[in-house]
Amino acid sequence: MDSDLRSQRGGLRGFSIHRLIPNVLTLAALCSGLTGIRFALQGEMRLAVIAIIVAAIFDALDGRVARRLGVTSRFGAELDSLSDFLCFGVAPALVLYLASLSHVGALGWIVTLMFPICSALRLARFNTALVSDTPPPVWTGSYFTGVPAPAGALLALMPLMVSFEIEAAWPRHSVVVGLVLVAVGGLMVSRVPTFSFKKGRIPRHLVLPTLLAAALVMGVLASAPWIALSLIGLGYMCLIPFSLLSYRRQAAQDRKAAEAAGVVPLRAVDRGSPSGD
Repeated sequence: MDSDLRSQRGGLRGFSIHRLIPNVLTLAALCSGLTGIRFALQGEMRLAVIAIIVAAIFDALDGRVARRLGVTSRFGAELDSLSDFLCFGVAPALVLYLASLSHVGALGWIVTLMFPICSALRLARFNTALVSDTPPPVWTGSYFTGVPAPAGALLALMPLMVSFEIEAAWPRHSVVVGLVLVAVGGLMVSRVPTFSFKKGRIPRHLVLPTLLAAALVMGVLASAPWIALSLIGLGYMCLIPFSLLSYRRQAAQDRKAAEAAGVVPLRAVDRGSPSGD
């Protein structure tokens, strides 16, 4: 009896509260995504988009907090993936369906279904890559395979965000929303390499300009948040060709180095999380 109590107390002491913090952040992201769906059902589209953006912020924090605290776990990774599917696959698609695509009947629903399906396929590919026995080159950790889920949600919601700022009907037109949704879904499951900024470093001489640019972005976000978020999404899209060129350049250098050493280079696979955290 006493030994059982001691073992239970030891187990409680070994599982400190700080190990729960990343999972709490993931659950907060999940709650935000679900709340976004609730707002959309009530017709509060602005609040629905804000809830999804809040979910993206929590999602960006949970992985980084887990790594900082040294408490990464398989359970946390699986929970994060399931949360990503709902927050950045299901929620944006439903918001866009209720805001625009519901007016075109069955075709609108078919287009809506495609986006969470692409999110699920991306998730399945990532989970498969986790158990791969052939680790890719280290430098591939600076890239994602395809557009990560939070970025995909932001890009898909761009027409809706533009409609919040300008007095025009075209951003919410079902054709515009449908084309954007299909294109972004395709980018999510594509093999196009995109930059992963989590390992990026800023040269010392660029620290001050970077801070000034960040202050400018914050100012625009405060005065015209929807236009600012749309411009951020557009800027991200413009970076994709550069990430592709950079990836191919590094892959060519890696291939030449491997050939010189007489080693067959491994094919790069998705190293980043499907959410990009």
